[in-house]
Amino acid sequence: MAIEVGSIVEGEVTGITNFGAFLQLPEGKTGLIHISEVSNVYVKDVHDFLQEHQKVRAKVLSVDARGKIGLSLKQIEEKPETPAKPVRPKAVPVADKKAAHPAGPLSFEDKLSKFMKDSDDRLLDLRRNTESKRGGRGASRAR
Repeated sequence: MAIEVGSIVEGEVTGITNFGAFLQLPEGKTGLIHISEVSNVYVKDVHDFLQEHQKVRAKVLSVDARGKIGLSLKQIEEKPETPAKPVRPKAVPVADKKAAHPAGPLSFEDKLSKFMKDSDDRLLDLRRNTESKRGGRGASRAR
């Protein structure tokens, strides 16, 4: 049986590396299942999905001129239904919850004025702390 792109072949896992797994195919050929082609889910370690001497079926993705055979497990496994992206509720800081209007969310102008007030308060605190470390401005010193 000739190994052609798109065909399904069966082989035995002969080696596992950090980038994929090698499969011993019919006719003494060897193919590589790249880590990105092992499963439809994220694969951190190939050992979590395959073991040496395990028999698996794989789809032939490529055969290059040097005889390298690229294989895929994920293209023959059942694809899970892709649910719509989960919508995460937007996190609202506690300060914004207190300042929210009963009629609805804050307007841009309200948010801007709150930001400016908070910024001015922080800047004032920073100046006070810095001045106290320098001895304050214009403070009279006993000579």
